[in-house]
Amino acid sequence: QVQLVESGGGLVQAGGSLRLSCAASGLTFGSQVMAWFRQGPGKDRDFVARIRSGGTTYYADSVKGRFTISRDNAKNTVYLQMNSLKPEDTAAYYCATDRYYTGIDSREYDYWGQGTQVTVSS
Repeated sequence: QVQLVESGGGLVQAGGSLRLSCAASGLTFGSQVMAWFRQGPGKDRDFVARIRSGGTTYYADSVKGRFTISRDNAKNTVYLQMNSLKPEDTAAYYCATDRYYTGIDSREYDYWGQGTQVTVSS
């Protein structure tokens, strides 16, 4: 079965950096669209970034220029490098995947990880 396991979350001060990882199994990773979403307390799950199988990336405006999504197909892992973190980046971050969908609607992604918490203090 498909499994996505996120790691790398934690507590960081504003202006700091974190790198999230999502290790995937049970699928042909190199063919998958991989994405990151986040959900703050009492908020909807919002799109953050996605990377297509060929490496093309797309970002939410709120993180553009600060976050970088990348993938290592040899390790079946997708990363989210987060720099210049702000308190408003505080959320649970989720990895998601789909074979074909490349958009920002969370309902269209087939598989999800359990999430990793990121807390940015001011």
